[in-house]
Amino acid sequence: MSKNQLPDPNRDFPAWYIEVVKRAGMAEHSLAKGTMVAKPYGYGMWERVQRALDDRFKLTGHENLYFPLFFPESLLSKEAEHVEGFSPELAIITHGGGVELEEPLVVRPTSEALIWSTYANWIQSYRDLPLLYNQWGNVVRWELRTRLFLRTSEFLWQEGHTAHATAEEAHREALQMLEVYKEVAEEVLAIPVIAGRKSESEKFAGAATTFTIEGLMRDGRALQCGTSHFLGQNFAKAYDVTFLGSDGERRHVWGTSWGASWRLIGGVVMTHGDERGLRIPPKIAPVQVVIIPIYRSDEERSAVLEVAHKIRDSLTGQGLRVRVDDRDHHRPGFKFSEWELKGVPVRIEIGPKDVAAHQVVLVRRAGGAKEQVATSAAVDGMAGELERAQQDLYDDALEYRNAHTHTASTYDELRDGITATGGLWVGPWCGRGTCEERVTADTKATIRTLPLTPEDPGAPCAVCGQKGAETATWARAY
Repeated sequence: MSKNQLPDPNRDFPAWYIEVVKRAGMAEHSLAKGTMVAKPYGYGMWERVQRALDDRFKLTGHENLYFPLFFPESLLSKEAEHVEGFSPELAIITHGGGVELEEPLVVRPTSEALIWSTYANWIQSYRDLPLLYNQWGNVVRWELRTRLFLRTSEFLWQEGHTAHATAEEAHREALQMLEVYKEVAEEVLAIPVIAGRKSESEKFAGAATTFTIEGLMRDGRALQCGTSHFLGQNFAKAYDVTFLGSDGERRHVWGTSWGASWRLIGGVVMTHGDERGLRIPPKIAPVQVVIIPIYRSDEERSAVLEVAHKIRDSLTGQGLRVRVDDRDHHRPGFKFSEWELKGVPVRIEIGPKDVAAHQVVLVRRAGGAKEQVATSAAVDGMAGELERAQQDLYDDALEYRNAHTHTASTYDELRDGITATGGLWVGPWCGRGTCEERVTADTKATIRTLPLTPEDPGAPCAVCGQKGAETATWARAY
């Protein structure tokens, strides 16, 4: 492999992923172990994911607020299950201002403890409900094995926390927000996902039910792209959050929480990338169109750049994100490779002969097609080009997922299939934790999803052969 060549994703996917993220200028490792610097190109993608999610949150009636990064450690002791789920990952502050604190402070791994203790003060009557709030911020989880965007000790995310008068309303809320995540994943990020429930062992600590969307990456591993939790009354009881109903009875409220993080950016890289680097869905691409002027002399440079800038201005006027790469210290071939690595959806090449013929060369990153097009047609049709590029990436990812989704009716099929080929493996499951643990011990795969509504698989468990209770989707995962 040459110095500038990317690792082969078919042979060393983890090395390929890290090199793509770094070379594309998305992120790099920072000084503290497990932390990262999100560079403008990568952060620009996250900004557009934020916007897509936040717009939908507000359309569904939610408001943004912000809670502190620190809270007293004693808050966690009120929810023993919550502590058990997060204690290995907690970062605890014991000193501040040069002195030992009277009570250690937790750096939030998630905000249920702080938010529900606060909701106890905000909720008195049914008239105060529902509370529909979301928070954008950062959290800290002391991860042992980290990877840029996918799993870092500190990461950016959003976390919604809602309170309701009835279980039915809270359950609808959790499913509604799962649908929001699914819509953003598929329509904005072009990642086809499966929506479902988590098994008891895989659900969020403190939740009654955890709903999830799962995508399949190009190495055959699954990625959890967002979760929505029906909390039942667990946190309301832990922090004594009650309300006076219209019937005069006092009862505990019902809750949800839901979150997605910048691991979605890692999901984009791993879903759409190829041997040449990124392929970015146009809806989140920091640069949707790059124009590469080609010239040999100052005279040619002036004529070509004049047209290139006119094309840029016309496309920018359509609301598109366009860059003219007029760097003289790099040759056109270098620029072609660099912007391919960065995954820009459409490249326009224009030289003196193109200027004279009123045409450009259009190069599509998703399919690699290259053709000469009249300049006016390229400008007028660019919005359509980007729509097709968005759809092409989704269709390609869906085709990959379908080709790597398998069924298993026996344990040999399930175990050997996961071990040999990876991908998603679907089969009946009895619902017992012992069978779930057996598969994980033998293959390192976990149940990624169960159907949103439980249904009889109509076949015996693929693991033990006893009566099936659920249809489970298994995979190794990030």
